Amino acid sequence: MDHFMKRAIELAINNVKDGGQPFGAVLVKDQDIIAEGVNELHKVHDVSGHAEMLAIRRAQEQLQTNDLAGFTIYASGEPCPMCLTAMYFAGIDKVYYCQSIDDAFNAGLGKSKMIYEDLKNAREDRGLNMVQIPLNRNQSNPMKLWKENV
Repeated sequence: MDHFMKRAIELAINNVKDGGQPFGAVLVKDQDIIAEGVNELHKVHDVSGHAEMLAIRRAQEQLQTNDLAGFTIYASGEPCPMCLTAMYFAGIDKVYYCQSIDDAFNAGLGKSKMIYEDLKNAREDRGLNMVQIPLNRNQSNPMKLWKENV
C-alpha cells in the first residue's frame, strides 16, 4: 500500500481513538505531503470539518492560493459530495481512497450515500427543498457586477 494512503489510514485510526469519525486525508504535491486533515466534527461542531476539506483549507492558506492543480489527495474513505465538490473547485487532479461510501454506510455513516443518491434526482424531487427567488427589478445584479469587474 502506498505510504500516503498508509498515512491517511493512520490519521483515521488515531481520530477514532480520539473520539472522531474514521476519516483522514493527505494532500500531496510532487511526492511531498503539503497538508493533512481528519474529521473534526466531534471537536468543532462544524459540518464542513471533514478530513479532505481541512487538508484543502490548510494547503490553500499555507500556499495563499485557491488553485490546487497538480495536487493529489489520499483519503481513508471515499469523499462525500461536499468534499468531492471542493476538490473540483480547487482543481485537484487525482483522488485515491481506501474504503467506499458503501463501507461507510455499513459502519453506520450513511449521510454521504443518501446525498449521492438524492443528487441523482431532479432538483424538484430532492429531499432538500430548494426555491429560487429571482432578483427584483430594483436590485443590483451581483453576477453582472462581478462579470464587469473581472
